[in-house]
Amino acid sequence: MRADWLTPAEAWSRIRSSLETLRPETRSLHDALGHVLAEEIASPLDLPPWDNSAMDGFAARAADVSGASDERPVVLRVVEDIPAGRQPSRPIGKGEATRIMTGAPVPEGADSVIRVEHTNGGVEIGGPTASVTVRSDGDAGRNIRRRGEDVRTGEEVLRRGTVLAPAHLGVAAGMGRSQLSVVRRPSVAVLASGDELVEVDGFSEALAGRRIVSTNSYTLRAQLAGLAAEVRMLGIAADRPDDLRKRLEGARGVDALITSAGVSVGEHDHLRAVLADLGLEDSFWRIGMRPGSPFAFGRVRALGGIPWFGLPGNPVSSMVGCEVFVKPALRTMAGRSRLHGPVVPARPRESISLKPGLVHFLRVRLLEGEGTAHAIPTGPQGSGILTSMAAADGLLVAEGKSLDPKRDYPVMLLGDAGLSERPPF
Repeated sequence: MRADWLTPAEAWSRIRSSLETLRPETRSLHDALGHVLAEEIASPLDLPPWDNSAMDGFAARAADVSGASDERPVVLRVVEDIPAGRQPSRPIGKGEATRIMTGAPVPEGADSVIRVEHTNGGVEIGGPTASVTVRSDGDAGRNIRRRGEDVRTGEEVLRRGTVLAPAHLGVAAGMGRSQLSVVRRPSVAVLASGDELVEVDGFSEALAGRRIVSTNSYTLRAQLAGLAAEVRMLGIAADRPDDLRKRLEGARGVDALITSAGVSVGEHDHLRAVLADLGLEDSFWRIGMRPGSPFAFGRVRALGGIPWFGLPGNPVSSMVGCEVFVKPALRTMAGRSRLHGPVVPARPRESISLKPGLVHFLRVRLLEGEGTAHAIPTGPQGSGILTSMAAADGLLVAEGKSLDPKRDYPVMLLGDAGLSERPPF
């Protein structure tokens, strides 16, 4: 490996140290899912706000139903009917019960809710002779959710830095919050470059053998889905400095810039010179990895100092660079503390030769094994073979001269690879 190349760990350290969390913004609960909370939330009330029933049944006193059974049923007088949403109007006394629905406040004097299944369901409810027959004492002293057993007034219920999931939004709603202060998601501009590229609607040029479709434009946008609030596609730049600069100027106002191709040292790779004109700072241009060694990074002063990620033009290299570096960087900017995707151990089925001095990211399928999954390459590992990514469950990370079939390697899962075919029950 050349002396001026960074290791992937060194490259990530350089990228991470240059990034800052974006400013907060206010969003409604309906639009806050997946954002990072930028404030602390304390409860203004007890939850539940009162003792309430955990069952449809009859609120009663344990002393009155003790010993009840099919052979020795207990009959109680029903003095009130309390649906959810209505407060009880009176306490219950000895030998009395109140019919009650789930969530309704428990009347004073009751310490039990007898579920309907342990009774005859009650007779003449609402009338002067209403009663219920209890045929089991299994619910004595049970089925009441006590006031404040979930949350007490003043208790912190959501911490700053929480990545908001559905349950967090429900908790916030229970605190009376319709809006939250959250970290803004980064907006990203994406530019492809190369005279040989066309958009997919120019496919006739590809069929004629004159051009190739800019697949990176589509894979990168899909990889960024859910990470960026806005993805601004800047199109395809010709291999001319004037067109490159014009299109890069279209990134003004975004939080990050991603380009694909143009980061090598070919005669027609003008990106380095154009970015230097725009005030590129703190940059590096090579990483000791395969695929994806021509990965570049820096900050562009003329575009507001935004971070720039220069991905290779080869489609697999571009996707791997996005997974390994760009997505964790955007999560950093969005305020997340967990930056990298899930990793599982896997054991290769066979030995594969590697180039020493590089960190390899091999595309593999995972098959269930006894204890450890088996990793099988998805075919030839060339950086232009995009189908090898399409077939992959993950990226097996390895160094050295070859893979050892007797040891486990970390595999970075891709997409839905962590999902299971079977339920865990």
